[in-house]
Amino acid sequence: MTKLWRTNKGFIKIIKKKEIIMRILLTAINAKYIHSNLAVYNLKAVTDKYGDQIEIAEYTINQQPDEILADIYKKQPDVIAFSTYIWNRRMVGELITELSKVLPQAEIWAGGPEVSYDAEAFLMEYPKVRGVMRGEGETVFPALATLYIEGTGSFQTIAGITYRNDQGELQINEDGAPVNMDELPFVYDHLEDFSHKIIYYESSRGCPFRCAYCLSSLEKKLRFRSLDLVKKELGFFLQAKVPQVKFLDRTFNCNPRRTVDLWQWILDHDNGITNFHFEIAADLITEEELAIMEQMRPGLIQLEIGVQSTNMETVHEIDRVMDLDLVRNVTAKVKSFENIHQHLDLIAGLPGEDLDSFHKSFDDVFAMEPEQLQLGFLKVLRGTKIHRMAQQYGIVCHDKAPYEVLSTPWLPYKDLLLLKGVEEMVELYYNSHQYEKTLEEILKNYGSPFAFFEELAEFYDRKGYSKISHSRMARYEILREFISEKDWADPVYDQCMIFDLYARERLKSRPAFAADRSPYKEQLREYEKIYGKQVHIEIFTRDSQPVFVLFDYARRNPLTNDAHVEVLG
Repeated sequence: MTKLWRTNKGFIKIIKKKEIIMRILLTAINAKYIHSNLAVYNLKAVTDKYGDQIEIAEYTINQQPDEILADIYKKQPDVIAFSTYIWNRRMVGELITELSKVLPQAEIWAGGPEVSYDAEAFLMEYPKVRGVMRGEGETVFPALATLYIEGTGSFQTIAGITYRNDQGELQINEDGAPVNMDELPFVYDHLEDFSHKIIYYESSRGCPFRCAYCLSSLEKKLRFRSLDLVKKELGFFLQAKVPQVKFLDRTFNCNPRRTVDLWQWILDHDNGITNFHFEIAADLITEEELAIMEQMRPGLIQLEIGVQSTNMETVHEIDRVMDLDLVRNVTAKVKSFENIHQHLDLIAGLPGEDLDSFHKSFDDVFAMEPEQLQLGFLKVLRGTKIHRMAQQYGIVCHDKAPYEVLSTPWLPYKDLLLLKGVEEMVELYYNSHQYEKTLEEILKNYGSPFAFFEELAEFYDRKGYSKISHSRMARYEILREFISEKDWADPVYDQCMIFDLYARERLKSRPAFAADRSPYKEQLREYEKIYGKQVHIEIFTRDSQPVFVLFDYARRNPLTNDAHVEVLG
């Protein structure tokens, strides 16, 4: 029987399947160039039998939409499938609108967490989109690809899609089955495709927790990839000496025996180069896991720990489970090992947390001395409990992605703006690790770290500095201006800044506020004869006496990348 099939060249008669080559474009728009989209590579791999008929195109949100539009047009796909997240939702929407004009015969699909839980609304907003792949695409996309490429099957029989039928009516098919993790392909056989990009890896899907703000709470049951398979694939990365493998597991350490097994294996097979990033729950860490971590090479693993709030009423309200005392104890123990980078998260805008409460949450987490403290803002994501409860709570958020909170009954917009300023200061002056000695000295004047960052943010705003991009040296000068305004007349601040500057790099020119080295020329020459010219020797003052400090850039701290520092006798 003769079929009619729609292509970007119009409707044609198909007598034999091989008379036409259908092309599907899996499209990812990443947040940064160094990111890759594991989802589209998985979809390509599970339909590998179709070869070049299915192509991957990766872009970034930093590119101009017209640039991406032109590139997609040149590829002349018959089907365009977008991997959709909160960070690219707006750009995907804009591209869909324009692509329907320049490639009117192309069928457009979307998938990913941003549309899976709001498929009908998305299709109503974009009438040119044929359908949405809900949930795990690895079980949905193969049937869709077969339908388009082979012309067999029908939309009605594909589980896990919401689509527009030929009459323009929305149809919602049953959910797809959960993915068997061992059946997922390994997509990194050709590592050259991921040059200069972060390697993402999944050893599990799902999460044991049900946090009200998180889409992971909606996923199907927790599933694991078999340990033997995980070890084999991690071995591939180690053999290739990739710089970093970032696990996408929502709570990597939810199974203690599995965690011990994998961390011990990673310890035993360390290649001295590769770093592994894990998202964990600190209060689930066991003594056995801590014992393994203590033995690890500095920089072998790094941990991301979501604290979100230390207000236990708020923690309870968002259905989160956390033992704060255990979090404190575990992070302190890990800190004492001096070999593991810890990244701790807070979320502003949660129910029940006002500015004073967040102030305390910030100080509580700061006291844990993480290498990174991320101050994030609540995203009211479609499908989550917090979205369903937003009106009841009185939470107001942006209508467009990423649906960030604008105000709550506890945290008005003006307070959120203040926290935005604090976030900027934390990123510039704390998370950058460029001002460690200086901040340590400044914070002696404050009972609260939050109070300092709040004052610094107000200073930036008052001076108009927030609207300008500054060099590293300029930020030091701004900090000196802040100190001067506070009337803290002590040369120790300048000395701390000089220490911080040279700890990071050997400067080509000395800062204007650096001490005069000329009285010590002879001593400096003698030290250079001993240590060579690939180091820097700085003179500091202690009790009115000179102290010679060596900064060795050939020996850097693997966690901070700071030069090795040594006081010379």
